[in-house]
Amino acid sequence: MRVLLVEDERTLARAVARGLEAEGMLTDVAHDGLDGLDRALVGDYDVVVLDIMLPGRNGYDVCKELRAAQVWTPVLMLTAKDGEYDEVDAFDLGADDYLTKPFSFPVLVARLRALVRRGGVERPAVLRAGDLVLDPATREVHRGEEPVDLTAREFAVLHHLMRHKGMVVSKLDLLQSVWDLHHEGSDNVVEVYIGYLRRKIDVPFGRQAIQTVRGSGYRLAGDGG
Repeated sequence: MRVLLVEDERTLARAVARGLEAEGMLTDVAHDGLDGLDRALVGDYDVVVLDIMLPGRNGYDVCKELRAAQVWTPVLMLTAKDGEYDEVDAFDLGADDYLTKPFSFPVLVARLRALVRRGGVERPAVLRAGDLVLDPATREVHRGEEPVDLTAREFAVLHHLMRHKGMVVSKLDLLQSVWDLHHEGSDNVVEVYIGYLRRKIDVPFGRQAIQTVRGSGYRLAGDGG
């Protein structure tokens, strides 16, 4: 297994690299975002361990650039930033896992092995379905050249549907992902927001991207309708 470790704290980087080598993982180390990005773009790595707060280019930018270049090497963000929105941003930009400092080294090793077993999965930074485009980083949505103004909840529903384009997504899945695991209201709220979305991304453009699958849920057409 080949690992790229991008970490500017040199003492920590040496310690982690030694540990990974002891686990049989060949490890290259970069100490800034620019070097890390260059290595990740051209190197044949099985997984990248990427700090967020880096000189040159931060980890968010590095991950976004990798996905924009269609490099799907699994990325684990290793960082001292532990806010939930930092974690959401990491996943939105294409990261596969997230671990905060201080961390358990055995947990790091286990997560890296799990990512390598899973392999590189396409996690594009910008989501597309035909001419329907959603950018999680900027929270912008476009139909062709036309911007579409969505509320935060509408954006979250569309984001989930686009992450699973072409697949049937149940009401329960949407409730748990967009609202709350313990949402106690009616699941009719999902239908309401699907209606809002259709009136913004479909009706004005003569499209039918959001399809109702009777008895199962909803599906976003892969071609954008």
